[in-house]
Amino acid sequence: MESTSAKWTQSLLYLFLILVLLFFLHNHLSPHHQTPRLKKNPHLPLRFRSDGTFKILQVADMHYGNGPITRCRDVFKSEFRYCSDLNTTRFLEKIIQLEKPDFLAFTGDNIFGSSAADAAESLFGAFAPAMESGLPWAAVLGNHDQESTMNREELMFFLSLMDYSVSEINPSAEELSSLVGSGRNKTIDGFGNYDLRVYGAPGSHLANSSILDLFFLDSGDRETVQGIRTYGWIKESQLHWLRQVSKVFQGQKQDICSPDAFTALTVPTLAFFHIPIPEIRQLYYQKIVGQFQEAVACSSVNSGVLQTLVSLGDVKAVFMGHDHANDFCGNLEGIWFCYGGGFGYHGYGKTGWPRRARVILAELGKGEKGWMGVEKIKTWKRLDDKMLTKIDEQVLWESPISQ
Repeated sequence: MESTSAKWTQSLLYLFLILVLLFFLHNHLSPHHQTPRLKKNPHLPLRFRSDGTFKILQVADMHYGNGPITRCRDVFKSEFRYCSDLNTTRFLEKIIQLEKPDFLAFTGDNIFGSSAADAAESLFGAFAPAMESGLPWAAVLGNHDQESTMNREELMFFLSLMDYSVSEINPSAEELSSLVGSGRNKTIDGFGNYDLRVYGAPGSHLANSSILDLFFLDSGDRETVQGIRTYGWIKESQLHWLRQVSKVFQGQKQDICSPDAFTALTVPTLAFFHIPIPEIRQLYYQKIVGQFQEAVACSSVNSGVLQTLVSLGDVKAVFMGHDHANDFCGNLEGIWFCYGGGFGYHGYGKTGWPRRARVILAELGKGEKGWMGVEKIKTWKRLDDKMLTKIDEQVLWESPISQ
């Protein structure tokens, strides 16, 4: 009897331990406490609408800090009862609702690292309207993003994992190896160098062809040259990658012909990066569209970006940020260089000069058999005023076929 009683006691104790273990697992490892969360992806590939348009919203220099406790800079006290990062959020929400873009391009200084207690929290706050919209979006880094709790590689990795983001850290090792060939360094400077392709309208002859290319480049942050601090610049490894990718594109473009003609279509390219190149200073003496209100804050090093872009032959426009009080477009050797204008309220601005964003619209030509290639690229800006005023609309490029 004692043996049987002892066995029952051991069994009950064993059962009790199992129940305690199950209770622990339920409370600490159950989905209620640790829900596996998958990234929400946009509908891909990027493509033109059925009405033959593809609209990009460029957002430059959000300078997001810590949300509602981060105060605005360079605004009249009479403009807002209380102004914070949430004004930046509301502006982004309003302009997405008004313009209904197909794609969002963030051109750096997305967060103001020195004002961001936690980089991840600030990134979630800054990009919340983009993620809530469900639209595909991509970002590059500026010179302030890495000043918080993440370095540049960590930032791009984090950005690439955010909902609906199509941002990339860099080309894969396999892609770099296939592009640069043997005998060259199979690495690339910076983080956030990648290309995206936009396909033709659904149901069209070019639905399965890339007819608009988008390049994103890391222009760096700060560097020291001969003992003097200067802004970063796009390095030769990045330009070499750009040339090789463009060469591959050129080969593919030879196979893309108009449905109404035997001539190859022009496939334009747009580029996005943060810090302007030194040649932008020349535009102070030339005809521009928009305002040139502050000195160009660029690197002391001229790495040959303009020459490279011109040599590619298909780059029609470049979109940049960094200098918040400049919002102009100017032409250098056949390529338009356009500032986005300061978007964020925690970044510096010009008192009485509204925050703004740039819109880019690519339009397809229409042939007898349907949509053709890109016929025209236009741009304008929207101000964060009561009317979200539209200003400075201009044509950046027209296809020679349409002229």
